Amino acid sequence: MSDTPRRAGRFLRPALAAAAALVLLGAGLGLYVFQPWKAFTDTTVDEALPAPAAVMTTAPGPSATAAPVPGPAPAATSAPAGPVDLARGGFRSGEHTTTGTARLVRLADGSAVLRLEGLDTSEGPDVRVYLSALPADRSRRDDLGDKPLELGKLKGNHGNQNYAVPAGTDLTAFHSTVIWCQRFSVTFGAADLAAA
Repeated sequence: MSDTPRRAGRFLRPALAAAAALVLLGAGLGLYVFQPWKAFTDTTVDEALPAPAAVMTTAPGPSATAAPVPGPAPAATSAPAGPVDLARGGFRSGEHTTTGTARLVRLADGSAVLRLEGLDTSEGPDVRVYLSALPADRSRRDDLGDKPLELGKLKGNHGNQNYAVPAGTDLTAFHSTVIWCQRFSVTFGAADLAAA
């Protein structure tokens, strides 16, 4: 009796185990890279526009020993100005249907935020928000131009959200905001930022 089938079985089992391990590894890597479940999920964010903290000051009450001092009335202090729109624009779709409005807003404390309002786009792996020096019709073609400014990961694919702009940023250098998938180098959507 020949033991050729036994020898073949000895070599076949490790080869099948190695092939199964490679298939599982490839499937795991594919799930990590493509994250296909995100095609069926949504994340909604509803942030209010940041408001300055209320400053509470208390004036000293009348004292029995202090007499009023004649002189000019104290200067009235003006309340800080509210948020001011610097630029705004509507989103254009890129690789995914994207709608909503982008606003660059100067807050009362002098800081700036990029506010996305009524955003509606797709979820995806490693999606980020950028300011780009290019106009939206160019920045959405897999190119963000010179020195794009990353403001962070997209917080949600639906709703209203704020992204702080670093202090000292020259806002006049940027002409659009872009929702960009870092992993696949594609634009989900972009909005021109026209002066308000």
